Amino acid sequence: MKKIITGNVLDIFNRKIYPAEIHISKGKIQEILETGEECSGYILPGLVDSHIHIESSMLTPARFAEAAVKHGTVAVVTDPHEIANVAGLQGVEFMIENAKTVPMKFFFGAPSCVPATEFETSGARIGSEEVRLLLEKDEILFLSEMMNFPGVLGEDPEVVNKLKHARELKKPVDGHAPGLTGEDLLKYIRSGISTDHECLTFQEAAEKISSGMKVQIREGSAARGFDMFRDLIDMYPESVMLCTDDMHPDDLLEGHIDRMIRRGLEKGVDLFNLLRAAIVNPVIHYGLPAGLLRKGDPADMIEVTDLQKFEITGTWINGEKVYSEGKVLFVPGKTELECKFRNKKITLNDISVGAESAEIRVIEAYDGKLYTGALTEKVKKENGFAVADTDRDICKMVLVNRYNDNNPAVAFIKGFGLKRGAIAGSVAHDSHNIIAVGVNDEDIKEAVNRVIEMGGGLVSLSDERRVEMPLEVGGLMTNSDGINVARKYGEIDGHARQLGSNLSSPFMTLSFMALLVIPRLKLSDHGLFDGEKFEYVSLFI
Repeated sequence: MKKIITGNVLDIFNRKIYPAEIHISKGKIQEILETGEECSGYILPGLVDSHIHIESSMLTPARFAEAAVKHGTVAVVTDPHEIANVAGLQGVEFMIENAKTVPMKFFFGAPSCVPATEFETSGARIGSEEVRLLLEKDEILFLSEMMNFPGVLGEDPEVVNKLKHARELKKPVDGHAPGLTGEDLLKYIRSGISTDHECLTFQEAAEKISSGMKVQIREGSAARGFDMFRDLIDMYPESVMLCTDDMHPDDLLEGHIDRMIRRGLEKGVDLFNLLRAAIVNPVIHYGLPAGLLRKGDPADMIEVTDLQKFEITGTWINGEKVYSEGKVLFVPGKTELECKFRNKKITLNDISVGAESAEIRVIEAYDGKLYTGALTEKVKKENGFAVADTDRDICKMVLVNRYNDNNPAVAFIKGFGLKRGAIAGSVAHDSHNIIAVGVNDEDIKEAVNRVIEMGGGLVSLSDERRVEMPLEVGGLMTNSDGINVARKYGEIDGHARQLGSNLSSPFMTLSFMALLVIPRLKLSDHGLFDGEKFEYVSLFI
């Protein structure tokens, strides 16, 4: 059955806007006929997130789609790296199958670094042969971010083989190399890696573009780089893409790629260049079967009433309207995933630390940043033990292996601002062990043990109140709808702030304190880790 949609068509390629009829048949655009007649509303291609981990939304792919189509997102380029670290190939298959229950277009990558490093314990291992099996699947379009850039530079055999498989199968390779410049950057690029979303400075991003990479400007829940890098969009309109990387449910409720476009328009970024970064560049770079509002393309489109406000009023995918005036027009599917989760609870003795010297290494957390600092502080002692010191904003942090009943690792951290209680969760990039931060051992123990009892989730507690959020799908996601998840997440994050945290997103920041591939000081389940030297360091000095 043929459909005709009228509106002011926004042609990104020719940088023009004109009234037209869009003729659609069998999910594709048959004709775009300029009418010359005045009409309301603007029709443009659907938005694409060029790099996201769906798991960080705490929603299954189907539930994520339900939330994202409201913001005009028709497709996502997604790395199932998080669930792969938890459940291996089974986890990747879960994401693919769950995504098939909804019309949104999910383009999955083969996780390249599971585990992310050899310095932590994950729930699975995906080697070069497993990577090849994934890359041979039609549903897998690329090799996901190669975080092990030391392995690329050092020509680690497993890393070399993974890159080789991608080249042989002619599938793009995503990068992840914060701070990499000069000859090391050129070697990294020559290995076949073509994108990066982890630039630390504007100069670094410009160098990567000049060296042939595509740079993805990220505006997620923990790492927000749009304001720092937005000038790249007008400077290098064909070499920039937009992405969120990690987006928590409360933020997703407010906006997705559309929010970045609004931000750019407010700051004076050219509309057509913005839309090229948000739509055209990822489709072309990854070879996505997503529409760009041309004859013969899939009819993947959105409608806005005002280009400056950029509020989405309608979304179409393959010619079917999936969102209209506040209502999602499909029902998300539900699938289950069984994962191993430790059952041994921790004790106070497990997390007590004898004070071995007068000085200690302390992680410094920064709001809205994935990287951390490394401080040297005087130890606060009680009965011979090193303890938290709220007067100096130094909390205790604990990482508990969730796959095996091993003893916890302990460190101290500055920047969370907690004055009482503890928070804990089973979302801890990239291996997703149980991570907790608190001001006393009793509360830390209770928070961790509640996560274990739930088989995964988030907990914020103090003497008078406990708020929790189960994550029954791999300890990372839930089958609940996005509105309820956002409400519950907002409640638990808000409780963490009531405990004293001044971070904009305490749980998101906590989840990255075990991400060893982002400098500088982080906590592995094996101990304190220096991400610049790429080695363990002692807690006491």
